[in-house]
Amino acid sequence: MAFLMEYGMFLAKAATIVFAIALVIGIIVNASHKPKAKKGQLEFTDLSKHYRQQTEDLQQRLLDKKAFKQWQKTWHKAAKVQTDQHPCLFLLEFNGSLDARETDSLREEVSAILAVAKPEDEVLLRLESGGGMVHGYGLAASQLDRLRQQGIPLTIAVDKVAASGGYMMACIGNKIIAAPFAILGSIGVIAQLPNFHKLLQKNHIDFEQFTAGEFKRTVTLFGENTDKGRQKFQQELEETHILFKSFVQQHRPQLDVSRVATGEHWLGYQALELQLVDEIQTSDDFLMTKMTSHRVFKVSYQLKKGLADKVGMASANVLSLWWQKLVQHNWQR
Repeated sequence: MAFLMEYGMFLAKAATIVFAIALVIGIIVNASHKPKAKKGQLEFTDLSKHYRQQTEDLQQRLLDKKAFKQWQKTWHKAAKVQTDQHPCLFLLEFNGSLDARETDSLREEVSAILAVAKPEDEVLLRLESGGGMVHGYGLAASQLDRLRQQGIPLTIAVDKVAASGGYMMACIGNKIIAAPFAILGSIGVIAQLPNFHKLLQKNHIDFEQFTAGEFKRTVTLFGENTDKGRQKFQQELEETHILFKSFVQQHRPQLDVSRVATGEHWLGYQALELQLVDEIQTSDDFLMTKMTSHRVFKVSYQLKKGLADKVGMASANVLSLWWQKLVQHNWQR
């Protein structure tokens, strides 16, 4: 038992040393390179081809050899006609974070589509976001608006959630579809922050802040907030909410904005009644209806990870694996 304990301690020390070395290398590499623009690459996936291959594999299992040969001949002839003549449907996916950093990839994807799309082509965006920073999602919505400005039909599909900034993006679509229990709405603005002034005061710590302009800083984390500052901050939130409501009304004039811009959210069925969406349908159902009339391509822009990012991820993985084994060992004991 003593040997096992010593061996376990040795492994723990070794893992700690490996992690520390990897962390130091990552810091050095990151510090030694000047910041460069992140580069990536566009990826195009032929979903129509994938669908045809799946259908063919299944038919081969269901039909006898003679019937399958006949079906295959007709199927391939129809597929060739589709490839040559049918318009395209481009599929995009946006799984939004708090700061909408995915907008960088969305910009590249939209630009690529605009470079090749014809008037008869369409775009489907699978959108999933609970919202976040106003400026980030405002820019994301503007990227989608580039498609509408060029007359390319845009359908927004919400399978899980498009709330707040997510719904701001959804409004751009010519059509919004949603799963029955997807979450939509939350047309409101929220801001919250802790204040440590009393804690600092209790520990005799002074916090000094210097500004030029009466409302350069309205509320703060460490200073003592004033009623005047709070009122100004609330006023700014209200103004942002007014702009949000105006944006929604502009893109979905059929909405009763006074009824839906309360900050509440609704499930798909309820959203349909309120005209927040146009149809109850999942993105998968929508794609299936387009497979016979369109060539369907998924377009995605993948950012390349730098050496520092890879080292950081590797270090985190090593630490995570070591921690899991340590917990498992202690549990078994």
